[in-house]
Amino acid sequence: MTDQTSPADPFGFLGLTYDDVLLLPGYSDLAPSDIDTTSRLTREISLKIPLLSAAMDTVTESAMAIAMARQGGLGVLHRNLSIEDQAYQVDLVKRTQTGIITNPVTIGPDATLEELDTLAGQFRISGFPVVDADNKLIGMVTNRDLRFTPVAEWATTKVNEVMTPQPLITGPAGISRDDATLLLRKHKLERLPLVDGEGRITGLITVKDFVKSEQFPDSSKDSQGRLMVGAAIGYFGDAWQRATALIDAGVDVLVADTAHGNVRMLIDMVKRLKTDPATRDVQVIGGNVATRQGAQAFVDAGADAVKVGVGPGSICTTRVVTGVGVPQITAVYEASLACKPAGVPVIADGGLKYSGEIGKALVAGADTVMLGSLFAGCEETPGDLVLVNGKQFKTYRGMGSMGAMSSRGKKSYSKDRYFQAEVTSDDKIVPEGIEGQVAYKGPLATVAHQLIGGLHQTMFYTGARTVPELQANGRFVRITSASLKESHPHDVQMTVEAPNYSGS
Repeated sequence: MTDQTSPADPFGFLGLTYDDVLLLPGYSDLAPSDIDTTSRLTREISLKIPLLSAAMDTVTESAMAIAMARQGGLGVLHRNLSIEDQAYQVDLVKRTQTGIITNPVTIGPDATLEELDTLAGQFRISGFPVVDADNKLIGMVTNRDLRFTPVAEWATTKVNEVMTPQPLITGPAGISRDDATLLLRKHKLERLPLVDGEGRITGLITVKDFVKSEQFPDSSKDSQGRLMVGAAIGYFGDAWQRATALIDAGVDVLVADTAHGNVRMLIDMVKRLKTDPATRDVQVIGGNVATRQGAQAFVDAGADAVKVGVGPGSICTTRVVTGVGVPQITAVYEASLACKPAGVPVIADGGLKYSGEIGKALVAGADTVMLGSLFAGCEETPGDLVLVNGKQFKTYRGMGSMGAMSSRGKKSYSKDRYFQAEVTSDDKIVPEGIEGQVAYKGPLATVAHQLIGGLHQTMFYTGARTVPELQANGRFVRITSASLKESHPHDVQMTVEAPNYSGS
């Protein structure tokens, strides 16, 4: 395949998508424990499972990003938020399951219990070090202390009246994980504040984080043991300020993308991010593209990964509104021709309906896949839960839909993804997506288990122990529409749906 058609044959460039191909089975001598789904996300980051949740406002905010990282994947926070709100979402993820919190949220002794309760709800944590004006530790207070004070008195009762004051069991700054575990166990502590030689708070360790680390051994973590998180940015207006604010909040991956990424403004943004001293150390993903030329532009700009997909999403109408796009298997393959020689990973974004298509994307040239509709029904997504005829659904919409790009009482920050940032009137917007709903699926852990279980089976059927082996040895067979019909359940009325298959 090539994205260069000859003048004599303008229709010689054939586009294939997931339903057009199957993977050939191969000899296998594998046991389930032999299979390793670890794959590269960027030049410097690998994930235990090759899954990303899409940067959509009905898919990924902090709760979804936390759940994705715990499973071994990565959540990419959407950018239909103010800079402050998106940075706050990053901070929420980085403060969860941290191991050692180097910048713990603290409270002053003169704060009221009402303020304490607000802070606990804001950061979703239950205990705070109490510090004086010099940041010296003077006590600990938890939401348990609230229970012994009537709610009517919270507004007038101060933290220093209910806190556990010094002396406290503390650890020295720079304590090792093993030594901290010993202290927690010896004194049966839930929290261990860390202080320097002058008694100033330098960190906090919670036993809950240790338990979570054991519960989720494959979690995607940074060098400090914090969960990893990505966040989307654009190119327009305050995009640079957004990028630096996200970096300050601790983001691990910036995803600089628009619906059509092969444009000068976005390529220049990636180039600046990878060369500016303030931002060059963060991993940057460029997208979206669908051709070898588009991928090469991001490779040349220094991108750490390239995201592929123009119009394949279930809620995207780009291909029918604009007449532009490339079927996803071909798009991923074409992008890989530019990325693989440079050692730059490829992300297949959109169009996946079943777990078997993850393996197809990897063989076509992707290293990870980004999912929207397959995750949109999860409990952790920000979409509204609705009841229709006794069944539960969650709302799901494209970032090019009218709902995402119009104001509807608040500012939209996503219009520049579809090059309509300067459109001031909602009735002048040209949408490239729809609004809909998907069936409620329960916790992400259940959905991810089915998806990765399907990938495990793909690797077993093809005889691949690792993702690189699958990429190197996987082979396609093109199929007909009759073959596709044969692939699905047929000639039977389905009475019970499987958790990993829907007839719709």
